[in-house]
Amino acid sequence: MYPFNYHRPSSLADAVKLAGGDEAKIMAGGMTLLPTMKQRLAAPSDLVDLNALGLSGITIAGGKVTIGAMTRHADVAGSTELKKAIPALAELAGMIGDPMVRHRGTIGGSVANDDPAADYPSACLALGATIVTNTREMAADDFFVGLFETALQPGEIITKIIFPVPEKANYQKFRNPASRYAIVGVFVAKFAAGVRVAVTGAGSGGVFRQFDFEDALSKDFSAKAIEGIKQSADGLNSDIHADADYRAHLIGVMARRAVDAAK
Repeated sequence: MYPFNYHRPSSLADAVKLAGGDEAKIMAGGMTLLPTMKQRLAAPSDLVDLNALGLSGITIAGGKVTIGAMTRHADVAGSTELKKAIPALAELAGMIGDPMVRHRGTIGGSVANDDPAADYPSACLALGATIVTNTREMAADDFFVGLFETALQPGEIITKIIFPVPEKANYQKFRNPASRYAIVGVFVAKFAAGVRVAVTGAGSGGVFRQFDFEDALSKDFSAKAIEGIKQSADGLNSDIHADADYRAHLIGVMARRAVDAAK
């Protein structure tokens, strides 16, 4: 690990100011950043720790769930209120990593990092979430740009994420047995206006929506409605864990399982 200046600001304004430096990095749970620094693959001049800002907590009102950016995965998974409002989101959080990761990692850190195999981006995209920062609000459709890339600007910090409550939803993940990251994960959410389906772990450009599944499920919310729809392998990842054709097959399998399990 290279030397760096450590900061633990007590206000959002101070955090934004410190994070605006060219070589500064923001740290939430540190589950990705710290291992990267230990391997000397990242060398920030300044590390801005957000843990003293109080940006945590879950509130439910007006058909929406608001989760503070610094809320731990374990708190999302264990929330009794969330299990009633969006059980799929609580279940997703319980699938992340291991207990150490779940008790340290945060929802805001995961969304901001936008790992192509992370779970939360699929929930944000399928549920049509709104990502709120210190300067603006962004629809999830506009937030996730590409591989480890989001619409966040330098010094911009996620403060909370707002999820509309769906009629039904479910998340199914075919996980890597070692890392527990998604080889393929599919989140399905049914709203009065239609169905949204988001896929993580499979796309070379990160999380994406499966519009063919959405169209079919909006007409008939049943696993049978998408049985004959084939996911193209074009643009999907191929690696030592699964090739593109296998991931394409898994997308269909996980989507049908999610529809069957939706509640």
